[in-house]
Amino acid sequence: MKSIVLILGIVLVFSCKDSPKVKQETEVNTIGESKNNNGTETDPEINDTNFLEKGKLYTQSTQKILGKNLMLNLQKNGAVAAVEFCNERAYPLTDSMAIIYNAKIRRVTDKPRNLENQANGKELEYIEFFKAKVSNKETYEPILTTENGTTHFYSPIVTNTMCLNCHGTPIMNIDPKVTLILNTKYPYDKAIGYKENEVRGIWSITFNDEQNK
Repeated sequence: MKSIVLILGIVLVFSCKDSPKVKQETEVNTIGESKNNNGTETDPEINDTNFLEKGKLYTQSTQKILGKNLMLNLQKNGAVAAVEFCNERAYPLTDSMAIIYNAKIRRVTDKPRNLENQANGKELEYIEFFKAKVSNKETYEPILTTENGTTHFYSPIVTNTMCLNCHGTPIMNIDPKVTLILNTKYPYDKAIGYKENEVRGIWSITFNDEQNK
């Protein structure tokens, strides 16, 4: 039981040839133009490196705080409480980090466990972009886009062996006890059937207006 609890704790929290359409939108300020080829506005004064580093910091810090709180809950209350933690506390904690960094921070996917994590049309394009990169074993960097003066950051969430204990194939990867808990909390769960090293979803960050100045 202790091993199941530990595995569940690690995986419950979210631990790509270029698509021409996506590539056009990610060329933020690479040639100093006021607009990209698809008409998306860019700002020549934007420091791409600065936003990339901020995005990476925000995602890593948010992941760390989620993982830390989940493990504390696991050690104290066990596996069932861990699922309840993700169900009830993951969003508030993510929102608290968004307040600290003064940015909108989301974890989204094309196969949500929680329906609130459903990716929008634009995010679905980037998920497919990263899926292609990972599937082809190509290197990739987070995506930056600028629309109407607002900068957005997208970075993939990739599965590892541990993730399969909650997102793999039932029975083969997911313990029946864990499946029962997940089915109770997430009756419309689509977040299963993954294999190792697949894109589970993406971090989607929107920097606020002050950071875009």
